[in-house]
Amino acid sequence: MASRNFEDWLGKFRASISSYDYYIDFKKVVSNVEEIKVELNILNSLIGSKNIEAEFEAIVKRYPETLACIPLLLAVRGNEIYAQDENGAFLYNFKKMNYSIEQYKVFMRKTGLFDMLANHLVNNLVDYVLGIETGLDSNGRKNRGGHQMEDLVEKYIKTAGFIKDVNYFKEMYLVDIEKKWGINLSAISNKGKAAKRFDYVVKTDNMIYAIETNFYGGGGSKLNETARSYKMLSQEADTVPGFTFVWFTDGIGWKSARGNLRETFEVMEHIYSIDDMENGIMKEIFK
Repeated sequence: MASRNFEDWLGKFRASISSYDYYIDFKKVVSNVEEIKVELNILNSLIGSKNIEAEFEAIVKRYPETLACIPLLLAVRGNEIYAQDENGAFLYNFKKMNYSIEQYKVFMRKTGLFDMLANHLVNNLVDYVLGIETGLDSNGRKNRGGHQMEDLVEKYIKTAGFIKDVNYFKEMYLVDIEKKWGINLSAISNKGKAAKRFDYVVKTDNMIYAIETNFYGGGGSKLNETARSYKMLSQEADTVPGFTFVWFTDGIGWKSARGNLRETFEVMEHIYSIDDMENGIMKEIFK
């Protein structure tokens, strides 16, 4: 691997690894809406109402559970909403009323919800909330994106013939690796002070491979720190017989931190990209 050219390697980094299910988790969205569908259909009777405040009061008194839907109509998750004006500050609870019905009417009026419903700005609250849930779910992309590289690496580990919890393991702490295979990793753990966790560990007859994965679509100071810390981790791992540190990384964000990545690339034997995985690197290194 020493003959690899850094610029050629970096030149194959991807702008994105988004899969089809990265954008919206529709199964979760629909499930969330189904949970409150009955309550939303009750509130539907307010759409186009000529006497919305009185009708709202009647609904809340008869079906107090409908109140729990209100925060979501404002794209807020949770049971409490804070609001203030010249009359004071209020922390409304929508699971269990903590103010008078008149104060909740003030909330509905001042947030514009009464106006939206009475003036027929929406035709159906179930459809409206489906749209809100879809928007809120898009906020989950960061979390889904964080796991995409992990999932991709795991796919290639499996393709290389390894079996989960038999000869490859997900999310293992240093202390667990030490206990499981009787290896001393104090050179890496700062004599037991660092609670380091690896994304994956692959175990072969001769070696324990500890794996970290990440993907950076954008730049930032974190990339330089990551490159430096993994360079040090690799050098510490080299002092432990039977233990190897492997890093799978990718993303065009690295182009803004190429200097630090180059330094790590030049001293670290086992640093690989998605292109390397596609070309069968797993079967070459895990022996």
